[in-house]
Parts: sequence; structure tokens; C-alpha cells
Amino acid sequence: MAAAERGIWKSSELRRLLADAGLEMSVGKMSGLWTGTPTTLRLDDLDVICLVLDCTPGDLLTADLDGAAALRPAKTVEEQAANGSPSIVKPRYNGKRPEPPL
Repeated sequence: MAAAERGIWKSSELRRLLADAGLEMSVGKMSGLWTGTPTTLRLDDLDVICLVLDCTPGDLLTADLDGAAALRPAKTVEEQAANGSPSIVKPRYNGKRPEPPL
């Protein structure tokens, strides 16, 4: 959206402007950036993009809170034990350690 607000409608045009500013970007990386789902982006590259588009990182980045929540681990073992979950494996320990081999 930041590119469109500045009259840049094609990823190739943005890629050319980035190259003029010193950032050579592959077609694949540019495609990911243009579709809004880049796998990675270096902070140095973000600086150049912001320079070219005359914006701040906050103008380009949006938080995916639902996606982050999906990465949260399931309930902890302690929480499951408190709820009486039958799927918890408890180790058997009688308090005695075996003798070391001789």
C-alpha cells in the first residue's frame, strides 16, 4: 500500500528504484515483498525501502496477532495436571537410585 500511495504500481518499478538506491533484490524476494508475505527481510533492506518510499517501518509493517497466538504452545503440563488430564505421563520414582556398575 505504501508503494501505491506513492504512485508505484508495479513491483518491477519498485525493484528498479531500490536498485538505484543500492539494494539489489531478487525477483523471488521482490515477489514476496510485493504480495505482502516476505519470508525474511533484513533491517538494512528495510531502511532502504523506507528511504525509497519516504515512509517509516511502521507504515510498512502490520502485526499478525492471530498468527502469533496460534504459535503459542498448548497448556503446560502443570495446567493439564491441575485439570486432571489423563494424558499426562508421570515418571515412576521410588526415591532410590540404582547402584553404579562395578
